[in-house]
Amino acid sequence: MLANKIPAIADFLRRETGARDVAVKLVGRLGGGAIQENWATDIDIDGKSVAAVLRADAPSGIDESWGKEQEFALLKVAHAAGMKAPQALWLEPTGSVIGQPFHITARLPGSADPRKLVRALEEEEGDALARELGAELAKLHRLTPAKSPAELAFLPQPPADIVAARLAEFRHRLDALPEAQPVLEWAINRLEDEASTYARGPDAIRLCHRDFRTGNYLVENAHLVGVLDFEFAGWSDPYEDFGWFCARCWRFGMYGAEAGGVGQRAAFYAGYEEAGGDTVDDGKVRFWEQMAALRWAIMALEQAERHLSGRERSIELALTGLVALEMEYDLLVDLRLPGFKPAPKKRQEDGDAA
Repeated sequence: MLANKIPAIADFLRRETGARDVAVKLVGRLGGGAIQENWATDIDIDGKSVAAVLRADAPSGIDESWGKEQEFALLKVAHAAGMKAPQALWLEPTGSVIGQPFHITARLPGSADPRKLVRALEEEEGDALARELGAELAKLHRLTPAKSPAELAFLPQPPADIVAARLAEFRHRLDALPEAQPVLEWAINRLEDEASTYARGPDAIRLCHRDFRTGNYLVENAHLVGVLDFEFAGWSDPYEDFGWFCARCWRFGMYGAEAGGVGQRAAFYAGYEEAGGDTVDDGKVRFWEQMAALRWAIMALEQAERHLSGRERSIELALTGLVALEMEYDLLVDLRLPGFKPAPKKRQEDGDAA
């Protein structure tokens, strides 16, 4: 229990800050973050109050996510780039204080609950938020491998062909699963057939969030407060971020609001371009949406396998595996399997998406 580690955390902060008196109070565990544990924490350092979040890995981690030391570096870089990312305060990379590595960041106001958010916004508010999010993404995409901050030296250099590398990775991960996944294999084949149209050269590579979606940012009074969860970030084609954000699976039932379930694509694209980002090619975004559905399907199957194999019994992991069926349906529709007839569309308010 983290509550039993409070004295050790306070001692750690005394060493880090050189403070005489440090008091730490756990406010409570924050919602969301299936592969992370986030604890709201009030810290008093020699009489100065700090509203903070202590973040450590949850048991149900994902192999492709970075550790706390790397995520801390990414947060520092994003914050320095002008993003509304939480300020990185202290890092404990060894695990000696609470039994696993953690970092502490400033706690921002607002809510990240995606299902409440997408249903609470009026149309104009949603488009304004989508525009803000586009502008925020443009700040991150200014960072290139050639002008990489020293803190990002741990990031591997990007492959010459991001699309081919991603598809090869997807195929390898599918092969590692115990059961065949014919729909996903077919989707990989189809995307490989189209890849040459959408592949871009090394000059296009930027620092990407790679989990930029509704649920991973904070909103207060319909305005963006902060962007969270940088544990997947790395060098990639910026369209990977666009496709992930606009993918149907991250609209949380609001299918008509194609920009993250909150607004329209045009507003999201405009915010990006107005903030100095390149002109957005809608066709490339839609290709990467299909890549997003494929990636999320595989991640869901991998999470379910943790439960099914007996390695980690968890109803949450088991239910996550069902997401793959929804992604298969989306891929069959979007990639136009010959003879496949989509089900009649639900009314938007009836949706309860992944």
